[in-house]
Amino acid sequence: MENDLIQQSCQMLGNSWQLEGVQVESLSPDGSLRRFCRMIGKDGSRVIAVAPPAGDSTGLREASSGWKIGCHLFAGGIPVPEPYGFDEQNGLLVCEDLGDVRLHDLLAKSGCSSGRVVDLYRQVVVELARMQVHGRKNFDCSWCWDTDRYDRKLMLERESGYFLQALCRDMLQLSIAEQEVEREFIGLADRAQQADASFFLHRDFQSRNIMVHQGRVRFIDFQGGRLGPAAYDLASLLIDPYAALPERLQDDLLDLYLDEFTALTPYDRQRFKDEYLVLALQRNLQILGAFAFLSNQRGKPFFLQYIKPSLRSLQTLLAKATPDEYLCLQALTEQCLAEIDKQ
Repeated sequence: MENDLIQQSCQMLGNSWQLEGVQVESLSPDGSLRRFCRMIGKDGSRVIAVAPPAGDSTGLREASSGWKIGCHLFAGGIPVPEPYGFDEQNGLLVCEDLGDVRLHDLLAKSGCSSGRVVDLYRQVVVELARMQVHGRKNFDCSWCWDTDRYDRKLMLERESGYFLQALCRDMLQLSIAEQEVEREFIGLADRAQQADASFFLHRDFQSRNIMVHQGRVRFIDFQGGRLGPAAYDLASLLIDPYAALPERLQDDLLDLYLDEFTALTPYDRQRFKDEYLVLALQRNLQILGAFAFLSNQRGKPFFLQYIKPSLRSLQTLLAKATPDEYLCLQALTEQCLAEIDKQ
């Protein structure tokens, strides 16, 4: 990273940080276009994130959201990195360094049966409920860089529509009965939009965005936060293709989450579980669109390996829906799997 950005970061942190006395390590993001590095000095280490190159107004807005939402969540006692400084001109953000251990890393090392991993997941769902309920208090929708609320339009364009375009058309080049499947997507979105959308929504709440630092879980990549239904983030966590959590563990975590969530705010448990299924379907479609886009358009082959498990997850969720409710999507999912197996 350029010396002028390191110098600016040092100035944000105070006199104990000097350019001559710091070491810099590059960090690799997943799907982000931002650049990241770790700055190490005599007072410890900090993480620097820089928006995409100058002229990318979208990237600057996203960086600004990360700063404002991060400050809001941190002030509310939510386990996010402490924010230290931000520059609106170039999107430079300096925050607490939470190390390199993600929940996904511990899963890959120890598996879902590890007592430590299960305990961390239990901690995650409790803190998630707190973030969703407390994070909505005094939340200013003007902080959001994209949309200020998870709504029907977003579902149809960026989730089910994303799935159709990025995976089915662009990547697999399938012949699709578009009117029929889009009719089912409209029905799904109509059901999903009935959920209470007044909670803080992270919208990418999965194991690679959860750090484990000093034995505690911490949440990152919340710059896409907005208001939305609580069940969406829980679904993101439990059907996370990076984790492949057993269904029994998913059920146990859902019940633990609901214990915490309903203690914080009145909510009917059965209503929540009904909403969970349709929002999990929406999230699964978004995941598949994203993985196809990142692997096929962005040239990031890492994500390709998770497309088939995500399709299997979609099949599992569809099997729990009302019989004959999503026949076209079921057939399309099978068609996708058959095409993936050929490749």
